[in-house]
Amino acid sequence: MVHLIGSYECKADSKGRVMVPAALKKQLAATGGQEFILKRAVFQPCLELYPMGEWQVLMEKMNRKNRFKQKNNDFIRRFTAGVKVVDIDAVGRLLIPKNLMGIAQIDKEVVLSCAINIVEIWDKTLYEQALSESALDFAQLAEEVMGDDDDQLS
Repeated sequence: MVHLIGSYECKADSKGRVMVPAALKKQLAATGGQEFILKRAVFQPCLELYPMGEWQVLMEKMNRKNRFKQKNNDFIRRFTAGVKVVDIDAVGRLLIPKNLMGIAQIDKEVVLSCAINIVEIWDKTLYEQALSESALDFAQLAEEVMGDDDDQLS
């Protein structure tokens, strides 16, 4: 399983190319491939970059859904809408397609934020806004998500 670490501020050029910082590029190379999946996020106005191996695991899980339930088909269609296969070029740049840049409202200032096994790609202003809005209730959220006594953390 992949465990990516860090948040990185970058710039996107007019063509949507983002120079991936060396520390993140090294972590992504360790995922075993050069191809990645880029898609819109479900809950936030950002993009998600999946190493191909992580995407395959997710797709196997989704493929087990009963396709004779309309809810499942609707979810799969919406979840995979606009998905692109991308790579990091020889210079170390990631090309974000224009339509996905528009969805995430990315202009020039970009944050690449690792979220365990994926990288979230944010417009810097929206990222900072999302962090400040969630800061007030983070303690309560942490308790609800991680405070289950049955799950022992080391």
